[in-house]
Amino acid sequence: MGANELEIAGEVHALVDGLLPVALPHASFDRAASRVVLPVGRITLRASTWDLLERCAAAPRERWPGLVDTWLRETADLAAMAVAEIELLGDVRRLLRVRVVPAMDGERRRELVWHPVGPHFDAVVMVDHPTYGAPLSWHRARLLQLGKLGRAVRNTLEHELSDVVVYDRPLRSGSDVRVVTKPGSGYVTLLLTELRRYVPPALPCGALVGAPRYDTLLVHPVTSRASVEALPALAAEVAALHESADDPCSPEVFWWRGGAPRALDPGRGRRELRRALKGLGMWRPPRRRG
Repeated sequence: MGANELEIAGEVHALVDGLLPVALPHASFDRAASRVVLPVGRITLRASTWDLLERCAAAPRERWPGLVDTWLRETADLAAMAVAEIELLGDVRRLLRVRVVPAMDGERRRELVWHPVGPHFDAVVMVDHPTYGAPLSWHRARLLQLGKLGRAVRNTLEHELSDVVVYDRPLRSGSDVRVVTKPGSGYVTLLLTELRRYVPPALPCGALVGAPRYDTLLVHPVTSRASVEALPALAAEVAALHESADDPCSPEVFWWRGGAPRALDPGRGRRELRRALKGLGMWRPPRRRG
């Protein structure tokens, strides 16, 4: 901070100190950290004064007491909203989950707490509650002082996905597809980030993957020319499951090669698979009859 900024901060913080006992009697002011600290149920709200300092720096000095009073009332309103959230949800940190969804538009991304999973999917943090559950908005996250949201992934894997069912069944092409499912769950698509669990350990050409419903993944390791023939059958299976699903995710087939899945056109995709298998010496010509 420059000298002028330090002077503004000193005067504004003195006003905060003076008005705090009236506006927020249970709060304290941490001057060193420039924030108001307010215990609210199981959590502690910490409201930084930087926004207030910016408001005051842009206004005449005589308006500062009114701006401080308004900011403290806004902070009190946030505290009341946090209390209401806690009464509805309890410890919201235990309710955090992650749902992997098809890539969202820009407006939706600005509203929600999310992380990209390659170009085609986004991992959205959810509040899992039968009545008040919803994708976690940035506003709600700030209100409840939610940090270290990586625990949402752990919650999902431990509490939602520890009992997924995994089995193989044939496709129309004759090859098998691995089904990873938990009927009725909205979180199985998170396992798109954990596909190594469901394929052989050495898999240079990766796997074909479908996420037709949020409760089901279809996984087909690419190990031979049979995978090229399996692609149209897998695409038809994914499309059919997507079409009939109550909770559809994506109708596409994706190619996973150790990173994020990318969309694979069934027509051009067969040529891509063939090139990859040939490049690794894994392509074998069909046996001639007679």
